[in-house]
Amino acid sequence: MTGTIGMGMATKNLDTQNPDSLKTQSLDHLGLVAAVTRDLGIVDRINQRLPTTDKANVTMGQRVLAMILNGLGFTNDRLYLVPRFFQNKPVDRLIGPGIEAEHLNDDALGRGLDAIANYGTTRLFGELAFEIGTEQGLLGKSCHLDTTSLTLQGDYPESETVVIPNQEENLASPISAHPKALHGYSKDHRPDLKQVVLSLTTTGPASFPFWMEALNGNSRDKTSFHETITKVKDFQKQLQQSSPFIWVADSALYTVDKLLNFSDDNWITRVPNTIADVKALCETPDEQFQWTEIGTGYNLVELGSNYGGLKQRWLLIHSEPAYERESVTFEKQLKNQENSITKAIWHLGNQVFASKKEAKHAVTVLSQTSKYHKFDYSLQQVRKYSGQGRPKTGQKPTSVEYLVKVSFNRNEDTIATAKNAFEAKVFFCKKTLASKGRFIIATNQLEQLSNLEVFQEYKKPSQVEGGFRFLKDPWFLLDSVFLKNPARIGALMMVMTLCLMVYNVGQFRLREVLK
Repeated sequence: MTGTIGMGMATKNLDTQNPDSLKTQSLDHLGLVAAVTRDLGIVDRINQRLPTTDKANVTMGQRVLAMILNGLGFTNDRLYLVPRFFQNKPVDRLIGPGIEAEHLNDDALGRGLDAIANYGTTRLFGELAFEIGTEQGLLGKSCHLDTTSLTLQGDYPESETVVIPNQEENLASPISAHPKALHGYSKDHRPDLKQVVLSLTTTGPASFPFWMEALNGNSRDKTSFHETITKVKDFQKQLQQSSPFIWVADSALYTVDKLLNFSDDNWITRVPNTIADVKALCETPDEQFQWTEIGTGYNLVELGSNYGGLKQRWLLIHSEPAYERESVTFEKQLKNQENSITKAIWHLGNQVFASKKEAKHAVTVLSQTSKYHKFDYSLQQVRKYSGQGRPKTGQKPTSVEYLVKVSFNRNEDTIATAKNAFEAKVFFCKKTLASKGRFIIATNQLEQLSNLEVFQEYKKPSQVEGGFRFLKDPWFLLDSVFLKNPARIGALMMVMTLCLMVYNVGQFRLREVLK
């Protein structure tokens, strides 16, 4: 293939009279990645903001493009291995004339990350995303906000935050510090490792990422969600964009005292299961509600609420598929517990107790391990006599001990309550189960959206979770971050999000063409 960017193999235009001078290079799917990146104008937009100050003949935009190609090449290469990745690729066609693989070394890419960090990672990404989203018509009416953690390999001693200087007074950077590598709640289930947190906001049918932040490893969603909304609104004002979004997020957004400060904003979120009103509604029998079917196994009931002094609309949702799935899990856990109880009863039956009180206490301790079973027991005396052989008639025992025989069966009443309740604490596994098919969605959209539209908007955050699955796939760019400099870590997170942008836009366009 010559003259265009696509899929397949690319042959260098050398002397065709001399076969030994011909060289075949692999293009694969990277032609599509480069084409989408150029169509979005990512390289030119970065070059306008980040001038090249070193002696390298590769612009800052081209360095970012190289990292995007490496990331979407799904090789899981470290930055110092990028030149090897491009060794058999047509670099001059993918990135630019005169560019060779050795130009894309870790020094050049590292300085590119430094330039991004000095400009402001969130500021740069926000400017690119809002420009691209507006020009391409990719900004929707609602946006979906979520966070994920990225583990770090290394000690990362805690140090003072380094402040990024603003280069332009009329457009201050929304983020003024690099992310700190700290221990925090690990969504990767690696609490032993330090981490940083990526906050991501997407919008529109293409799941277009238009906002990202690199946060400290110990950041909390209940705080960061509201801070992100404020920063996006301020950023829109600086860009002279006044289109408001409907903010959609999980239950961490539902902090009533903070939502009261966003009276001019529209939001949809799940109500936390720790609220007593939610528990009561989810434990209420089905026959007391007039359910409305909304398809795909879901039913809902509209409820008014003034919780916390905030006028809002609550939707009680029942998911039959979720109920069946969670009931199966609950049943498996009950059977596992019953196996454990059976073993405990066997061991208990082989113990001898000195008194009735000790025997009853042992049964009481066993019964407290589960509220989902009923226990019955009986005591059998074991008399001991002095001397050998059969005791004589009328001989009194020297001591009396007791054996315990225990039986159990399921407590159907507590099990039924647990299946209807919003949460069931299963003490035998010390784990809180998810709701048995019920949850509540809240919104301050009292009339603008129908119940079905509110429900559909809430279900879309799975697109953000899909983006996280893509970013944290072991074959994408880095399954964990190996950089040492916090500034470069934040900049790399921005490049990773650009990879997601290119991937989602390319995938969306392909789906539209296939229609």
